[in-house]
Amino acid sequence: MPQDPLVVFTPSGKRGRFPAGTPVLTAARQLGVDLDSVCGGRGICSKCQISPGYGSFSKHGVTVHEGALSEWNSVEARYDAKRGLKPGRRLGCQAQIRGDVVIDVPAESQVHKQVVRKAASSRVIAMDPATKLYFVEVDAPDMHEPTGDLERLARALRREWSIDAIRADLTLLAKLQPTLRKGKFQVTVALHRAGADDPAQVLEIWPGLHEDGLYGLAIDLGSTTIAAHLTDLVTGEVKASAGIMNPQIRFGEDLMSRVSYAMMNPGGDKEMTAAVRDAINTLAQDIAGEAGIDARLIVETVFVCNPVMHHLLLGIDPVELGQAPFALATSNSLTLNARELDLSAINARAQVYILPCIAGHVGADCAGVALSEEPGKSEDLVLVVDVGTNAEILLGDRTRVLACSSPTGPAFEGAQISSGQRAAPGAIEAIRIDPDTKEPRFRVIGCETWSDEEGFFDEVGAGGITGICGSGIIEAVAELRIAGLLDDSGLLGSAEATGTDRMQAEGRTHAYLIHDGTDDGGPRVTVTQGDIRAIQLAKSALYAGARLLMDERGVDKVDRVVLAGAFGAHISPLHAMVLGMIPDVPIDKVTSAGNAAGTGARIALCNVAARREIERVVGEITKVETAIEPRFQEHFVAANAIPHKTDPFPELARVVSLPHPHFNTGGDGGAEGGRRRRRRA
Repeated sequence: MPQDPLVVFTPSGKRGRFPAGTPVLTAARQLGVDLDSVCGGRGICSKCQISPGYGSFSKHGVTVHEGALSEWNSVEARYDAKRGLKPGRRLGCQAQIRGDVVIDVPAESQVHKQVVRKAASSRVIAMDPATKLYFVEVDAPDMHEPTGDLERLARALRREWSIDAIRADLTLLAKLQPTLRKGKFQVTVALHRAGADDPAQVLEIWPGLHEDGLYGLAIDLGSTTIAAHLTDLVTGEVKASAGIMNPQIRFGEDLMSRVSYAMMNPGGDKEMTAAVRDAINTLAQDIAGEAGIDARLIVETVFVCNPVMHHLLLGIDPVELGQAPFALATSNSLTLNARELDLSAINARAQVYILPCIAGHVGADCAGVALSEEPGKSEDLVLVVDVGTNAEILLGDRTRVLACSSPTGPAFEGAQISSGQRAAPGAIEAIRIDPDTKEPRFRVIGCETWSDEEGFFDEVGAGGITGICGSGIIEAVAELRIAGLLDDSGLLGSAEATGTDRMQAEGRTHAYLIHDGTDDGGPRVTVTQGDIRAIQLAKSALYAGARLLMDERGVDKVDRVVLAGAFGAHISPLHAMVLGMIPDVPIDKVTSAGNAAGTGARIALCNVAARREIERVVGEITKVETAIEPRFQEHFVAANAIPHKTDPFPELARVVSLPHPHFNTGGDGGAEGGRRRRRRA
């Protein structure tokens, strides 16, 4: 008997089989997918918009054919005619499942909006941007000295500002004459200078004195999220920060899945390029609106991104990055025009600078971290870890800097976790488990009160507890280990072995119950054995990458660790150490750098000399390719234990004493470990 069609929702990763004819909205509700609808599925509100994906999705084990959803119907056609639907969008209440399908729920269709935790960190930056404003008085035209308006503008800039040469494109020339005359030959121009010897590009011109400001975007284009900082190019002030999910998630949660999609689906790379450029335009419009500025005043954009995102942003097929020797189309920095990248939401003549890539798997985002954290200027040996779907790792001091990337996968982002979700209001983000009672207390995004404190459920509100995000699952696994509910091999014990009925049987394994909201129509939030394995794989890859760099330097210890990225600011050093995500160091030597890649982008946006500096630094970094290093697997296997199979972690032992239960998969759930645990209690 044929199976019902399989539906996979992204970015949540939730999946299930449903009879043909089931509306997508119905399937989403049954799976607990965050898909909005306020009209009861009548096709009126348009809140339930979805984007189906077609082709081969190796990561999900699904091939989606045309006809996977029912045909466009009259309700959708009517709505599209009145209000418009983006190309490829469907209404979830109208589209019915006909075959296996992958469905992306865009950010605007989610009830609980994504919290992109990549806010701009405070940083003193010497302001010397590539694009600046210049007010000039231009000579009026004279019949006795026939010269063009552009030439007289150039003469005024040379006379008043020592600008040797300028150039302008046709769109600027078209508005030059009316602007000069409206300003009575007094104008303000925005000039972009890529290098000291290059002619200055006239990006914009205004009549008279322009006082509405000049802005740039620093964009961290990540595998999972896209974060942007709208920055004043005169003062360096961050006027607004915003982020959205990377819509490419529907083509694959990790980088190699997207490369695979491009390989297996002709034109797949172009689909992903169009999707990410559209998202960047949406983000630019949103962030300008939030700051209350005209998006046409955004005249420069700086990008940091990993190599696959780099190629897909540029419209380059990433297939070569999926196989040795992992060749980049170019590793140099790039200066482009916004029109070349279809960035239509900002000034038409805006300039784009992309930081250099370090190697085939170590991208411009790692260069941004290097620019921000400057490991090459450190007196002590520092390990900088930018934790994400693809982790970038730097190790260095004044003598030498090394870099690698490590494929941690999306588990740290809350994906591939049974109760996992992206960071959004209602998601558990922090948790503590009492070692004696085994009872949890937790905090959710959007609520400062802990679950065992008075007024918690009132503060959480009607949205309730919705799941657990990346920082929450990391803390949960570490807390299970501290509480003796998880042994060092990563096995969860049974209720009998651990002495708590929060350990619940799931087939031959067990799960820890954090919260049961089923009585109120909410979810059961658990940590399953599968969740533990996903976190083990992610943290082992991260640790193994760091150890490879340490091997290259010939050291067994580092002096300090800097955690960068969203997780750096939201995971305690203690939990990171208990998991064995990072090498053992004193806890007070583990610090957070916030979104260091985004900070690097801001530095490059605000200081043109910093661009030359990072181009020089990248050329001196030693690249280590984890994919071909024979010791990577050895380190990976040893790091599967929590915190580690062979490293004793003496610094961790100074601050926490980890119990040593031993659970097994037999029928008693590891009673021996449980008995030893009770005697210690």
